[in-house]
Amino acid sequence: MRTTLTLDEDVAIALERIRRRESLTFKGVVNEALRRGLRLMDAEAQRTQEQAYTLPTWNSGGMRIAIDNVAEALAWAEGEGHK
Repeated sequence: MRTTLTLDEDVAIALERIRRRESLTFKGVVNEALRRGLRLMDAEAQRTQEQAYTLPTWNSGGMRIAIDNVAEALAWAEGEGHK
């Protein structure tokens, strides 16, 4: 795919430094940098998504009343004086 890309000065310098060191084409360096960066960004997004729905748990000590008797459960919830 052919496209025009405007790079910040620091990014262009870093890409050129890597291109010379690795004896690669500019296109090759840009594509490899993008691949690595995109993989990292995807991994971070996945970790964030997995952590977003983690809720703390605790031991409540179990049920205080049996809920199979509705009248008893209501009496407990509403208090003795409620009628």
